[in-house]
Amino acid sequence: MKRRFSGDPAGAPNRTSNRTADLAGRAFAAAFRAVKAVRPVRPIHPRGISLVGELVLTGAAGRAAAGLPGASGISWLDDAGTCQVRGRFSRSVGLPESLPDILGLALRISPASDTSSRAGSLGAGGAGDFDASGDSADVGDVLFASTGWGVPGRYMLLPKLDVGTARFTTLMPYKGANGPVLLGLRTLSLPGRATGRADTGGNFKESLATGDWTLALSYASPAGLWVQAGLLHLRAAATATAPGDAAAGDTAIRFDPLKHPLPGAGTYPWARRLRERSYRAARRPAARIIGGPDPARFTAADQTSASRRQGLADERNTMSTVTQVFNSPASAVWTVIADGWLYSGWVVGASRIRDVDARWPEVGAQLHHSVGAWPLLINDSTKVTAADPGKRLELIARGWPIGEAKVVITLEDLGEQCRVTMMEDAVRGPGLAVPRALRGPVITVRNRETLQRLELMAAGGAGA
Repeated sequence: MKRRFSGDPAGAPNRTSNRTADLAGRAFAAAFRAVKAVRPVRPIHPRGISLVGELVLTGAAGRAAAGLPGASGISWLDDAGTCQVRGRFSRSVGLPESLPDILGLALRISPASDTSSRAGSLGAGGAGDFDASGDSADVGDVLFASTGWGVPGRYMLLPKLDVGTARFTTLMPYKGANGPVLLGLRTLSLPGRATGRADTGGNFKESLATGDWTLALSYASPAGLWVQAGLLHLRAAATATAPGDAAAGDTAIRFDPLKHPLPGAGTYPWARRLRERSYRAARRPAARIIGGPDPARFTAADQTSASRRQGLADERNTMSTVTQVFNSPASAVWTVIADGWLYSGWVVGASRIRDVDARWPEVGAQLHHSVGAWPLLINDSTKVTAADPGKRLELIARGWPIGEAKVVITLEDLGEQCRVTMMEDAVRGPGLAVPRALRGPVITVRNRETLQRLELMAAGGAGA
């Protein structure tokens, strides 16, 4: 009986747990591939903050001297020392930063040195001689996500809006010499200017450039009490590690705890089965456009511009597309499109217009609309991202909490007639979780009705 249950922290037979993990891993990988079709560089955790810092480990002897349990069974935790760290803080789904999201903290940790070397080891600007990518055999990667802290909450993902109150765990335990070991982090202090809002492009990012984010690193058995094992000090990297995009402040490092395990921290077979297919799917190079740049060389900071280039090259293949010939000239159709106050008259789902920028439809202009039916209305906006007057208009239409969609409308002049093409697909938010094979037909049916309404308004002289 012991042999049958050995090595399984949950107490289930190895064969059963491995089979279940394998099926779950395949399902996760399929979901990652679906999202990757829209987010080719980082399917999840699309934007982040590049961090540097140091981790001070007290070691087994130090814990024992303080009256705490000594050996954890993982040599990396049980040796005292200071480790240089590179990290990335991110929001998993990429929801608007005013909403809670599952928070992620990925760390790449160098081999420990003597604790006396901590002072000045990194300086104010970076990680000393710790390589920027750190993709070598002697580093360890560990991934944390926001969860609960007790049992069973420590195994459940938990969206958070306040980083100061968030608790992070590795979700899955490591295999130590004394049994399974779960790692956890909790915030002890934030930089003085931080409000606590878990954002990747506002106050929290700016505050990390002025002070340390200090967290306690702890470990626990699957259902045991947490034991503090060290202190982690993080700050924003002095410069962006994504070449040519200093404003992004993100990192090009791809963290992989399977490729870079922590010393003495083994991986249970079921945990590997659960993870490895998803990792491969997430890191599989995006489809390359003939004559275009190689997506495998993209950094996180290149994602927005890369997606835009790919969309321009092959939008018809990547977006739901509807085409209709109008019995009106292109100028009459553009007149309707150019009047933002008419937007709710032809766009299916838009129920009213609350405000329109005076320079609509120039690039950067917005119109503020509501979607849905009274009393269940959602207020949001649509923004122009590209425009060629009389010929082409590109929009980002927002409708949170559903998400955001990219819409491209093109007009081809045929004299007294014109050919109008409307392309659309989700680009951010929960809508991306719906497989394209399912969301595509829904978008197509809606946009056919949208074009029919637009044709009627153009024929009737609306906006003239």
